Amino acid sequence: MLRPPIDIPMGLGEHLDELRRRIMLPVITVGVVFLAAFAYQAQLKLALIWPLQRAIAIVGPVEAKLVGLPIDGTPRILQTLSLAESASTAASISLYAALAIAAPVVLWQLWNFVAVGLTRKERNLAFLFVPLGVILFYFGTIVGYLFGMPYFYAFLIDFTAGDPTATISLRQEEYVETFFMWTVAFGMIMDIPWLLIVLVRTGMCTPAQISKSRKVVTVINLVAAAMITPGSDALSLIALFLPMQCLFEIGLLASRFFVPTPDVPVEIERD
Repeated sequence: MLRPPIDIPMGLGEHLDELRRRIMLPVITVGVVFLAAFAYQAQLKLALIWPLQRAIAIVGPVEAKLVGLPIDGTPRILQTLSLAESASTAASISLYAALAIAAPVVLWQLWNFVAVGLTRKERNLAFLFVPLGVILFYFGTIVGYLFGMPYFYAFLIDFTAGDPTATISLRQEEYVETFFMWTVAFGMIMDIPWLLIVLVRTGMCTPAQISKSRKVVTVINLVAAAMITPGSDALSLIALFLPMQCLFEIGLLASRFFVPTPDVPVEIERD
């Protein structure tokens, strides 16, 4: 008795129907989490300004007062320039939170859609490395939130305090956009070693080839840092470029332990 093949080719209509089915759950998840996050938008706003409050505590009350920042611990640090700005900012924060929380669901559905077209080896490699990349991304965002942004904000406040002509006035909408931009940047930076390991493990390049391209990578990191950093000041660019370059070197070193072993042909003995 003949058994039907495991992989049955699908037509374009079937692929589109499968894609639509895979998209529905992430969309519903994002919608539900958005509504829940919007109900707690005030608490989310307080969480967003914690790195700034921590930065004020780091620099101390003298320098904070010198640049016009509150020193009494009040959360009313950000300014709104219109009646609708607070509401629109709450919607933006809720959407960002929904996307961050629903990201694993989106990736899982995307994996289920793509995995059917991969070989067993490709599926094994992806199943091994994709969760690691997601975990490192979230780890980077947490490190950036707890340590990176507070000390970077503190550095900027301290630098502004040394400027006899400047004070700090923070708009709520701009602060939120900058906060999430930096959060994503920290997550992406933490994935640099993971990316090098994946490139080497999949055989796309070797550690020696990456090492020879170090100058090119340095330029790419500079350009990426310039595109990610808010504003055009050199201090923000350097503060992002240096961790990127260090993590590149760490990833290059770690990738040497993940070089795939070549397949050894099996000799067939003849009588």
